[in-house]
Amino acid sequence: MAKTKKDTVQEVEVVEKPKASAEDKKAKLAKLLEKAKKLESAVEDSKDIDLKKKVKDEEGEKKDVLVPIEDYLKASVHLGTRVITPDMRHYVYRRRADGLAVFNTSMLDDKIREGAAYLSHFAPENIIVVCKREAGWKAVNKFSEVTGIRVFTKKYPAGILTNTNLETFTEAELIFICDPWLDKNALADANRSKIPVLSVCDTNNYTKGVAKIVPGNNKSSKSLGMLFFLLTKLYVENRKIKAEIPTIQEFIEDWDQLVPPK
Repeated sequence: MAKTKKDTVQEVEVVEKPKASAEDKKAKLAKLLEKAKKLESAVEDSKDIDLKKKVKDEEGEKKDVLVPIEDYLKASVHLGTRVITPDMRHYVYRRRADGLAVFNTSMLDDKIREGAAYLSHFAPENIIVVCKREAGWKAVNKFSEVTGIRVFTKKYPAGILTNTNLETFTEAELIFICDPWLDKNALADANRSKIPVLSVCDTNNYTKGVAKIVPGNNKSSKSLGMLFFLLTKLYVENRKIKAEIPTIQEFIEDWDQLVPPK
C-alpha cells in the first residue's frame, strides 16, 4: 500500500525527536541533586538565625523604640501561628524550626505607633472595643479604665450598632477588635454600618473589612497585655488625657517572672 504524504510527515517527525542518552540523564540528575543541596543549605542557614542577635542589630538601628525589642520577645508579641494568610504574609519575617511564623520585630514598633495614631483621631466616647477572647479581658478592661473607652468582653451584643429599635442601640465612630475571626460579628456590624475597624491581627487572620491593622500575637494574654499597655500609653499622650499611666504589671500580672524566649 502506497504511503500518503501525511504518513511520510509523521514518520519524519518521529525520527527527528532525539532520545536522551543515559549519560545525559545522569548529568541532569547530578545537576538536580546539586541544586537540592544548595536549597537545603539555605534552609538550614535560615533555621540557625540568631533572633537575639537580630534584635540587638535592630535596637542599634532604632533608638526611639517604645520599649526594648527584647520586651516584645518577652511578651511573645512577635510569635504568630503555623498558618500564614496572604493578607498577613508581608508582616512575617520567617518561620521557626517548629513551624511557627515570626513577625518582623522591627516593624512591630512602627505598626503599634501607627495604630495608636489612628486610634487617637477618635474621642473615647466614640470608640467601642470588642474582645471575645478571655486572654485579652484583663488588658482591655484596664485600657477602658484609663481611657474611658467602652469595652465589650465575653459576648458581643448583636445588633447594637445596626438595630435602632434596641434599647442598647449605640452609635460609634470606630470599632476596635482583638481578632477578626472571634470578633467577626462586631466586624460585620461595623461594616454594615460603614464604621471603620481597627484590629489586632495574627498571622492566621484575614483582614477583609479592617481599615487599620496592628500586627501581633492576639492569642496570648502576655502579648495582648503588652499591646494594650502601649496603646493606652500612646492614646493618653496623644489625646492629652489627664490620667496616670499604669505599669506593665497591671496589664500582665507575671511580667517580672517572664524571660525572653530563645
